[in-house]
Amino acid sequence: MPATGPSPTATPPAASGASKTPSATPLITLDRPFDLDGFSSLLGETSIRVTVPRDDLPELLRRVLDFMGFGIYVYAISVRPAPTELLKSFVVELRRVDFHPEKGSWEPFVEKGVGDSPYSDRSPPP
Repeated sequence: MPATGPSPTATPPAASGASKTPSATPLITLDRPFDLDGFSSLLGETSIRVTVPRDDLPELLRRVLDFMGFGIYVYAISVRPAPTELLKSFVVELRRVDFHPEKGSWEPFVEKGVGDSPYSDRSPPP
């Protein structure tokens, strides 16, 4: 009659010393799809960096250029392929710039602070 216990090469889980912690690689990852409206809400920031699917790139650039058309916020735009083998997505970086008239060029934006109101220490005139 054959033995009914574990085979001689099998090691019981407790004796193997293996921990029962979950593996570092999840079985399913849920990445949010790129959202153009969510990106548009970032416009106005000093610096923006996003990874954009190839199909959304033209619309993203159109929205940036429309936003800059107001002339208040101007961005230096950098577009490069994302670090993947195929050209399925691109990294877009926007850095706010201001025109420097003496140099005749666009310079990185420098926050100048908020000016004090003449009425900050007292109530407004009647």
